[in-house]
Amino acid sequence: MTAHSATCSAFEGHRLIASGALPAVALAVKEVIKRGEQAPVLIFDDATAAPVELDLRGTSEEIVARLTRTESNTESNTESENESTNDSARDSGNDAAATEAGAPRGRGRPRLGVVAREVTLLPRHWNWLNAQPGGASVALRKLVETARATGEQQDRKRAAQEAVYRFMTALAGNLPDYEDATRALYAGDRPRFEEKIARWPEDVRAYTLELAGNAFETPT
Repeated sequence: MTAHSATCSAFEGHRLIASGALPAVALAVKEVIKRGEQAPVLIFDDATAAPVELDLRGTSEEIVARLTRTESNTESNTESENESTNDSARDSGNDAAATEAGAPRGRGRPRLGVVAREVTLLPRHWNWLNAQPGGASVALRKLVETARATGEQQDRKRAAQEAVYRFMTALAGNLPDYEDATRALYAGDRPRFEEKIARWPEDVRAYTLELAGNAFETPT
């Protein structure tokens, strides 16, 4: 089973029937299906609105055990990947430090965490960097951090927009003003977006707004 975030939400038609940890939601969905309800049941990852597929065979205990085992395996794989990434980063940093300048480092405070790399720029770029407070290295680090912050904000906004669109497409495609709401979402027009989904079923509207938390972020 694909890895999912810590929580998810299940809908029977347009009605929210369960929300929370995956095992609890799975058991609630199983009960709904046992009652023979006619509306389709869909489960969404609360972080991405990606569909969640569950194996509901067996007893409640078997379902919970299966999901718990899957989550444990996913966490173990994630930890292993993180350790591998950290080891690679350390090795790269050590290699760079060993080759930097080709001469013994002089006395003074060690530059912890700083890795040397060659940067090719035009003369006017170097002139501008050298004129900044702290010199070229400090200026470059500040530029990188600013770009990272801006990029992370844009990534959050884009991910939220995709999650909202994914959920809307799955559950709200036939609801009033769906297309207008979609246009407002990607235009970054929150007031119009909220206006267009105002007539939607309460649970669908509330979950859509929850997913849209970062979808209307403005650059800082």
